[in-house]
Amino acid sequence: MIPGDDIKIRRIGAANVALLSDVAVRAYSDHYLHLWYDKGEWYIDKSFSVKNLLRELEDENARFSIIYCNEEAVGFLKLNIDAPLQDEENALELERIYLTKAASGKGIGKFVLDFVFQIAKEQNKNLVWLKVMDSSTDAISFYKNNGFEICGTHHLDFPEMKEEFRGMYVMRKFL
Repeated sequence: MIPGDDIKIRRIGAANVALLSDVAVRAYSDHYLHLWYDKGEWYIDKSFSVKNLLRELEDENARFSIIYCNEEAVGFLKLNIDAPLQDEENALELERIYLTKAASGKGIGKFVLDFVFQIAKEQNKNLVWLKVMDSSTDAISFYKNNGFEICGTHHLDFPEMKEEFRGMYVMRKFL
């Protein structure tokens, strides 16, 4: 992390949906447009439009937060508080963690993971799990270095997505 960086994670609600949409589109566009035949247009609309994010924000099980570095919104986080995995009922899912390219590689991801583990402990969870693209070797290494293990696979069936990028790993970390 660059000395002096001031990292904050702030939980948000519907009043912040425009900011959430903006930072989500920026962060996603920085890293994932190459996965799509249409440069991500379909997925960005499906996942990060104000209308669709408002629907997700209404879910009592979902918790969204904006990640700030030096008071600039540089990413976002979505947790599903009660999200069983396989035979572990008492689990929390880290559904989304996206940082802008400018914020990547500065220790912010580790800070966010520690925050997620703290939330999981406060919620008395035994396990945190996530899905990661099987082609994202840097992300897989990051999660492994932070105690996650691969425990399954998943295949995305989005027709707009290039076939070679549809594979995902399910990763978990027991607390």
